[in-house]
Formats: sequence, C-alpha cells, structure tokens
Amino acid sequence: MSRSRRTMSTLTASMSLILAAGALSVPASITCAAAQPVSNEFEQESTLLNDFIHFVKIARFDVAADLGRQLLDAGLDPEQFVDLVEQSRELDRFEEAVAAAMRVPALEPIAAELDALYRNGKLDRARNPDEIARNIELLTGGLRARQLGRQRLIAAGEYAMPQLLDAYLQQDNLALKAQVQRLLVDMGRQSIAPLVASLDGLNATRQEAVVEVLGLIPYRTSVPALVDLYQRTNNSGVRQACAKSIARLGGDPNADVADLYAQLANSYYAEPSQLTSFAGEDYQLVWDYDPGLGLVMTPVMTDIFHEAMAMRTAERSLTLDSSDMETLALWIASNYSRSFDTPSGYDNPMYPADRRDAEYFGTASGPDIMQLVLRRGIDTRDTPLVRSSIEALATTAGPRSLWGQPVDSRYPLLEALRYQNRRVQFEAALALGKAQPAETFNGAERVIPLLASAVRDASARYAIVLTGSDRESYDQYRSLLERDGFQVLPPAPEGLSGLGASIAEASSIDLIVSALSYDDTVLTIESARNDQQMSVTPVLALMNADDLEPLRRQYLSDQTVAARRVEISNANIATAVDQLLENASGGPITQDEADMYAERAISVLLNLAVSNNSVLNVLDASTILIDVVEGVDGQTMLDVSEILSYVNRDTAQQAIMERVMDSSADERLELLALLGDSGKRYGNMLTDRQTRALIRLAQDSDDTLATAAVAAMGALEIENTELLPLILSSESETR
Repeated sequence: MSRSRRTMSTLTASMSLILAAGALSVPASITCAAAQPVSNEFEQESTLLNDFIHFVKIARFDVAADLGRQLLDAGLDPEQFVDLVEQSRELDRFEEAVAAAMRVPALEPIAAELDALYRNGKLDRARNPDEIARNIELLTGGLRARQLGRQRLIAAGEYAMPQLLDAYLQQDNLALKAQVQRLLVDMGRQSIAPLVASLDGLNATRQEAVVEVLGLIPYRTSVPALVDLYQRTNNSGVRQACAKSIARLGGDPNADVADLYAQLANSYYAEPSQLTSFAGEDYQLVWDYDPGLGLVMTPVMTDIFHEAMAMRTAERSLTLDSSDMETLALWIASNYSRSFDTPSGYDNPMYPADRRDAEYFGTASGPDIMQLVLRRGIDTRDTPLVRSSIEALATTAGPRSLWGQPVDSRYPLLEALRYQNRRVQFEAALALGKAQPAETFNGAERVIPLLASAVRDASARYAIVLTGSDRESYDQYRSLLERDGFQVLPPAPEGLSGLGASIAEASSIDLIVSALSYDDTVLTIESARNDQQMSVTPVLALMNADDLEPLRRQYLSDQTVAARRVEISNANIATAVDQLLENASGGPITQDEADMYAERAISVLLNLAVSNNSVLNVLDASTILIDVVEGVDGQTMLDVSEILSYVNRDTAQQAIMERVMDSSADERLELLALLGDSGKRYGNMLTDRQTRALIRLAQDSDDTLATAAVAAMGALEIENTELLPLILSSESETR
C-alpha cells in the first residue's frame, strides 16, 4: 500500500471512530480535504466508496451524502463504476448501504443515482458485443463456464440475440448449437421478437430451425407469425414445423392471420409488462432482418415503443385485410398516442419527420373511423386521444355521424358529454352545438348548460384532499391547492364516500390528493375509477417509503396516477400536481384557453339562438348567461347580451337594460339596439324602474344617445302615457 493510501486509511479510520463515538462533528470541508492526497484516481474513488459505505452504516447521513455526491461527481462511466465496486470487494456492503440509504430522505436521491450507475454498468458490460462473444464461447466449456456464460447472456437479453442467432444457425459446432437452443428457450419472451423478425429473411432450412425454437417458448406472441408463415410457405418441411409449433402453443394453423395480428397489435397498445423487455429503462428494441447483416436492432424510446409495435403489427394486419375498420382505428389511435408521447426533440426512427402527422391521418380516416377511435379513448380513459378524436369529428362529421350512427349500440360523442374532463365536455358540446341538430338525442339536455358554463368560467378547478383523520395535513394540502387556484372540497375522514353531495355540486373533480395508507389509497383510486364523475380524475398519492414503489408498480401504465413520498416539500407537491395534470389531461385550463372556450361557446350559442334551434334551446342557458352579463365588460358583455336578446324571458331583457344603465356611452348605443331587438321579438318586459330610466335616457342632451333610447322605446312599444313627458318637454324647449 502506498504512503498516501496508508495516510488516507489511517485518517479515515480515526475520523470514523471519533464520529461513531459522537465526540466530534467533522465538517464536510475536512472530509473533502482528506480525500485529496491520494496516489491515483482509482484509489481516491475507492476510498470515497468505502467511506460512503462506512458513514451510512454508522448513520452519519450528512457525511455520507457529501461522500456519495463526490463519488458521483468523479465522472466514472457505468462500467468503470462496476469495476470499482467489484475490485473493492465491497459488493455486499455496498448493496446493503444503498438499500439503507434509500430509506433516508436526505440520502435517497444520491443512493438512487449510485444504484442506477451500478446496475447500468452491469447491463452495459453484459450487452457489450465482445463480452457477448466471450460468453457464447463459454457455453461449450465446463459446467461452471456454461453456467456463467448462460447467466451473463440471459442478463444481456435481446441485446445478445444477433450473435446468438448466428451461433444457433451455424452447423460447424453442433454442441454449441444445442446449448444456444436451450438458452434461447430459457430466455423466453426476449427471444421471440428477434426470432420472428428473422423468419422472412431465412432460407427454408433455417426457417425450420427458428420455427422449432419458437414452438418451445411457451408464449403465444409468436403465433401470428407462425400461422402467417404456415399459410404462405410452399415448403412442406417449413409447413410441418409451423403446424407442430402452432399446436404446441395452442393455436390454429387455419386461423384468420389478419385477426391474429390485430389481436397482437391491441396487446401492444395496452402496454402490458410481458411485452416490455426492459422495464424501467429508457429504450426498447425493435427488430428487422437484413440478409446481408443478419438481425438489426433499432433502439426506440420506451415512451413510444408500444405505439411503434402496435402500428407495425396493425399495418401487417391491414395488408391482409384492408377492410377491417377496427384495426384501422387502432392504427390511428396508436399514431395519436405516438405523437402525444414522443419527447420534444426526439427523432423517432420508426416514424420519420417527413411523414404526415397524426392529425392528418385522423382527419383523412373519416368520421366512422374516428368514432371508433373516440370509443377507444373513452374506454381507456385516454383524455388526449378523446380530445383529438372530437377535434377530427368536428371537422369532418355531419349530424348522422355525430349522434345518429351508433357504434356497437354506443354513441361515443354523446358519451363524451359526461366524460370527466372539462376540456372534453366543452369540446363535445361545441361540436354538437355547431352541427345545429334538427332532432333531439340522448344527452341533448347537457349541451346548452355546458356551453353556458364555458362562457362563465372554463378555468374553475375542483380538488379533493384525503388525509383520513389528520386534519393538520388536510389544511396544509388545502392551502397549497387553493394558492394554485383550486376550490377544495370539505375534509372527509371516511374517504370519498363522505363527499357525495359536494362532488355532485361540483361541475367536475379535477384532482384528488391522497395521503393515506397503501390499502386505503388503492381503495380510493379504484372507487374513483368506478364513479362516473371521477373516472378519469388524476390522483396524486403521497406515500411512505415502504409503500411508494409497490404503488408505482401497480399503476405503472396509468397516466392518471402519480405517487410521491409523503415527506416532499410543498414546492415539490406543486410541481408533482402540475406534471400529473399535464400528463393526464393536458394541464389545467389556462386563462387564455378559458377565453378561447368562452369565445367559441358564445359563437355557437348565438348561432343556435339566431336559428331558433328547438333541440338546443338557449333559453336553458339564460340563468347562467344573465350571471355572466352582470359580471363582465367589453365585447364579451355585448356578445352575451346579443344572445339574451333572443331569449323570451323577462329576466333576459331586464339584464340587458341593467347593463344599459351602468355601461359606457359607446356600449350603451349597442346595448340599446339589442334591447330594441328584444322588444321587437317579445314585447316590453322591463320593470317600471327600468322604463323610467329608459325615458330619462331619451331626454339626454346627447342626441345620438337620446335617439337610440327613443328607438328602443318604440321597439318596446312603450305606452303613450309614458311618452307624454317627452312630448311636453319638447314643446317647452321650442317656446
């Protein structure tokens, strides 16, 4: 051991004893200084590793955090870090220290980074092509060598498949071929996609060999390709091999191949764990076969891998049966999901940038297909897909497609009126209102109130906070959410069941924050999903350390559920809420969006009013619109007043007159014209007080205003007795 190494070890040991005894608190600066005089970088990093483990063990987490951060900042790549851990002979103690540190909030981020660095290094080493070649050679060695080679190759998974397939198909070393075949079968699902991808590029002899292996892997993912090959091949040997493998997997060689591929595409769309080779990793592999190169892997970000595979498999189905509307709808839905999930700036190798966007294909597919896509979005609670479907339908669909043509006895657009997302409800109502229905339909009674609420306040947000009997935590989270613009429902120690009346009064529930036990949290989520008003409500679950990962795994593919540690700061809770709302529903409705919805809703309501639509009667919105006109100014006030001028109700006409009395001069002229329009349609419904106010305006010194007021009086057919003061006043002025 070098002198500097001995010096470091002695100093570290002395510090450890002092700290363990609690006699002295050593500043981080001294610890850092002690780490400097070393003979080389490896010794310095090894010392940091040993000291990190030591200080975690003695519960000096502040010192351990500093050492762990130094270790991460040392710049080791993952494989170098694995070498460091293994050569230090501290692997067991390192894993124990990381596990302990993960349970300490202050140390958890650092411990997680160290753990990820080590595990990534193990993966990188296992997936290195040179390492894979060496491990394949071990398969023909002694028992220990074979076991070691198998373990490493299984760890490499799909990344080893190009070399494993070559080793399996060669005929020079039959012992190696046999070992590789066993390994391919034992690798299970990770062998299937590469082997299936190779089938069309192989000659008949090699196809037989691959088909045999696929039949020995007990998963039905390969059945569509096997049935496809069985029905296409002219080679009797390949056909017999396919029949044998299909039988082993419980398939039917005469099944509809297009339907089998469609079923597989649906499976990919659902993103099950069994079709995810590398759970928790950033990339998955898509496979092709080049006769000159062999198997070719294309890394695709996990965010869009399942969509890529669903689209590819659906395309294969559609080449066999282009008339299948459900499969085309699946492709359209997958393409939309791809566009939603593609990270900004990512160049997707499976979908070139010069290809038409998802909206293009959605619009081009027509209303019948988009109703199927909308139904899928509703059934899977995929809010972005639902919104995109409604947008396409509003562009291309006529009345028959919007509400007159059922999809499997369902009317998806009408279901969207009750979908528990405010944007979806507004957009469905706008689409239906714009279509000017001539006959009633189920749910028609919701359209006008939704449009009116869009005019009133589209940005209103409601939240539920569940903390059991812990009122202090409830108050903390309520205050945080109220600062963020939410209206929070009352506390409910007994859970959602105690909020029935409050939930019914809210237009929708936009967020649930739960700080309960694991079982109670799961019960809350499932209860919400089974409640029509909360079926898509995002849930932020604040969990203790032991329950956090189990809950995350349970709802891994559910974008409406996010889990965080209960100890996180208010700032981090606010960030988590924003991220959850963005992922689940596109984020909260901004003021700009609210203004846009209000403008669109006003336009639709005005058109319905002008056309005197009997199915969607603006009279049903009058109460809300009167509230609106009393509280807004400018163009919105004038637009809503115009709608009210078409409402045959005294309160509507009176609301216009109230705004006449308290508006600016320019606005008064327009409002008086609208008041006159109301009078022409429905007669005079003003109060006596308002009539006297109108007469005073007719006597105003401003001739333009007075003339406008007189015109309104004439349209309202004010009685002659009310006109006499005007006449007498005019006569006195002329004398």
